[in-house]
Amino acid sequence: MHTAVIILHVMCTLFLILVILLQTGKGAAMGSGLGAGSSQTMFGSSGAGNFLTKMTTAIATLFMITSLTLGIMSTKEKSRSVMPDLENPAPISSPETIP
Repeated sequence: MHTAVIILHVMCTLFLILVILLQTGKGAAMGSGLGAGSSQTMFGSSGAGNFLTKMTTAIATLFMITSLTLGIMSTKEKSRSVMPDLENPAPISSPETIP
């Protein structure tokens, strides 16, 4: 289950980056109003903003859900150490006093 959530989280992250990069900046609206940028857009001169905004919101929500799920799953999981012998600290011995 943990691996499936991690895979979903990574896929969601990559897809969120892709959707954000597909969106045009706010400064591009002036050029597209005169017809300069509408021929090079993927979704045409209108309609892309609304679709990509909703897609970004949905993917960001899924990203937050998977982040919270992974956080909750990691707190319930028993701590695993790379060095199991060093999990318990060594007993502290008192220093010998020299008379």
